[in-house]
Amino acid sequence: MTTVSQPSIPARQHTGNATWIVVVICGVIAAMHVWKLPSALTEVQADLTINLVQAGLLLGLVQLAGMLGGIPASILGERVGLRRTMVLGLALLVGGTVISALATTSEVMMSARILEGIGYLAVTVMAPALIRRDTPTGRLTRAMGAWAGFQGMATFIAVLGSSLLLQVTDWRMWYWIMAAVTAVGIPLLLKYAAPDPRRKGGVGAAFHRVWVTVRSWKPWVAGAVFSCYTIQWTAVIGFLPTVYQEYGVGLVLGGALSSVAGGVNAVGAVMAGFLLQRGFSVRALVITAFAVMGITSFGVYAVDWSVLPGTFIPQFVLVCVFSMVGALIPTSMFRIAVDLAPPGGSPPGVVGLMQQMQNTGNFLGPILLAWLASQAQGWHTSWWLTAAAGTLGVVLIMLFSEKRLGFSLRES
Repeated sequence: MTTVSQPSIPARQHTGNATWIVVVICGVIAAMHVWKLPSALTEVQADLTINLVQAGLLLGLVQLAGMLGGIPASILGERVGLRRTMVLGLALLVGGTVISALATTSEVMMSARILEGIGYLAVTVMAPALIRRDTPTGRLTRAMGAWAGFQGMATFIAVLGSSLLLQVTDWRMWYWIMAAVTAVGIPLLLKYAAPDPRRKGGVGAAFHRVWVTVRSWKPWVAGAVFSCYTIQWTAVIGFLPTVYQEYGVGLVLGGALSSVAGGVNAVGAVMAGFLLQRGFSVRALVITAFAVMGITSFGVYAVDWSVLPGTFIPQFVLVCVFSMVGALIPTSMFRIAVDLAPPGGSPPGVVGLMQQMQNTGNFLGPILLAWLASQAQGWHTSWWLTAAAGTLGVVLIMLFSEKRLGFSLRES
């Protein structure tokens, strides 16, 4: 992929795979905190007396910090360093999870989720820039493809793991386990990620680099495209265990199905990386993904599968296609994200802005889907949300022509 010069990006320091693999692992651990809740949601609702709309808010609250803190996180990363900020993020995730495990009211639980959101943001904003900094050019598309699948991998592990563990313990013990797993990521990152180079200037210089970035239109459009994806994917996958419970599917089977539906997103991310290496255009992949997501989500929600042979099985297949093909979008957008920074700008600033808009979709998606389901007394109108978001996403990605961007949207 031919890109414009980015003088603010440090030279890549390593020739191996260790750094990006560890960064992806830490990203998966961080994203598991988003997906540790869905399978436990019914139990949490009963324990803390939470209704359906509040449950949607709780699912999305981890993204609230991301809606507000992407740019501040990128400034922090520019000033403090990418690795240090990721370590801080993991530490905040540990703290928020411990508080959640001890919570006795919904207010405490929601406050802890906001703290987890800050930690999640610190990890996910820094990770793409750290991967780009330390990954050899020839392996960058593979590394970004793996990173784009971190949500899918986290969904598979967290939803399946929680479904199994909740058969033998309660949701609070599951949270203690997540806190311990997250703590392990800190020494891994310190050992395998290179120390941050000394940055020139202080907070003012870091703010200036980010300010130059947010004045450019390109990161805003990229973030809007990303949010059109996340508003769909998070809502559909997040409420899948609840939908299956209404069909009478057991907790373990429902959790397993949901984890597979999320996990195939990682498969789609790898597939997207392969297609990009084969020369497929970013814009073509994104348009295709939005179209497939719209068609499959219509089938998922508009059809009453409870009265048809096979009940939820055909619906599950459609959800898997929705999730897998949808992964073309984050892989494509992450691949060009750090190249959208203008000269003198900040690659973490691009990712930070994209994360703010992406997390807006993550936050609003479950709430809007829950609202539609509550108003319709069922899930049959939920496809309205996915269709509207997909249509907007197609319109926005059409603004990304190679002439406007100044670099190729295909691998060279």
